[in-house]
Amino acid sequence: MLVTYLILLGLSSTLALDNGLALTPPMGWLTWERFRCITDCKKYPKECISENLIRRTADRMVSDGYLEAGYQYLGIDDCWLEKERSSEGRMVPDKERFPNGMKAVADYIHSKGLKFGMYEDYGNKTCAGYPGVLNHEKVDIDTFVEWEIDYLKLDGCYIDPEKMDEGYPSFGKILNKTGRPILYSCSWPAYQEDAARKPNYSSIAEHCNMWRNWGDIEDSWASVVHIMDWFGDNQERLAQHAGPGHWNDPDMLLIGNFGLSVDQARVQMAVWAILAAPLLMSVDLDTIRPEFKEILLNKDIIAVNQDPLGKQGSRVWKKQGQASKNHLEIWNRELHDGSNAVAFVSTREDGSPYATTFDFYQMKLKDGDYEVHDLYKDEEIRYLKSGEEFEVRINPSGVKFYKFIPKNSKAALQDSKTDTNTVSDPVVNAVLLS
Repeated sequence: MLVTYLILLGLSSTLALDNGLALTPPMGWLTWERFRCITDCKKYPKECISENLIRRTADRMVSDGYLEAGYQYLGIDDCWLEKERSSEGRMVPDKERFPNGMKAVADYIHSKGLKFGMYEDYGNKTCAGYPGVLNHEKVDIDTFVEWEIDYLKLDGCYIDPEKMDEGYPSFGKILNKTGRPILYSCSWPAYQEDAARKPNYSSIAEHCNMWRNWGDIEDSWASVVHIMDWFGDNQERLAQHAGPGHWNDPDMLLIGNFGLSVDQARVQMAVWAILAAPLLMSVDLDTIRPEFKEILLNKDIIAVNQDPLGKQGSRVWKKQGQASKNHLEIWNRELHDGSNAVAFVSTREDGSPYATTFDFYQMKLKDGDYEVHDLYKDEEIRYLKSGEEFEVRINPSGVKFYKFIPKNSKAALQDSKTDTNTVSDPVVNAVLLS
């Protein structure tokens, strides 16, 4: 795997952090989006940021197939600390919510075959007001190593964005010199973009495994669309810096929470796969509904996200109709086997399913014959001949997500043998000839 990483890195225009990690976009689970900073375990015993929450989530990630699907990191976000450091200047986990300490939490997570992720902030306080790492960098890194963490998210509250260009690389170098492989997730560019300052993405990609580019995602369809729009509008300066070992991060998956319908959740999963984004769930795995769990565990879409070529896809076509109607987009990602993953997205929220056709130029496909696989398995395999138009029928705020495989390629032959669990869509299939 390391050989593959080095070969692909040679094709990238950007140097990457030299720790051999995140060769494909990281996958896992984080506390923040679903559980935020809930610390009252008497009032919310099932939802407070605590050892119990982490243990039960670890159990679910294994028993329900998430680890097997690739979700390997289990991370605690903000609000795990005591409000004050120890007399020796060390970080102290909340004594009531983490009574056995973080090393015990790490041991439990590792015993399940998972990797342990934690959160801190480059400033003197975290975003929620707990102790930050500023002026404690070395002792905090030593502590994280003692706790045997595998992933560190370093936020950027309470620090001047101007100081991040030096501070984040310096912290990362100390982290990397410990000899422990710790994935380094930076929030560096998000604060500079917010301050209307152009981040140095070449430097960011050289010093971080992944980085939050922009504002926090919120549990709503409007937030997902807002982030998609921002990434589409800025893709020319972002995509070139993504690749094995270094990834743009549009933030956590909302799937299974309160703000997205099933169709909208399908959109987020599809577009995040196209963007080669980290797939970081933040949902209560004890109560997630089966239809959302099915989206998160879709092996074909995960395969697109984890494609070893590591080339970030892009929005290749967009149409905005009148009065918030007929808003359609096409997102395309090139894959290592010569195929393309293509998502047809409707961002409209009203009406009924909308049918339309697209040509090769609009889809940004090379001319030729294709075998077309529906990655959500709503349709049977379709066939697209050179010069034909491709019809899709998209639900409001929904997506149709396909893999376009050049006819007679090895990928087509292999996928034809395995793609048997499909359902026919006569409305769409009637348009194209096999």
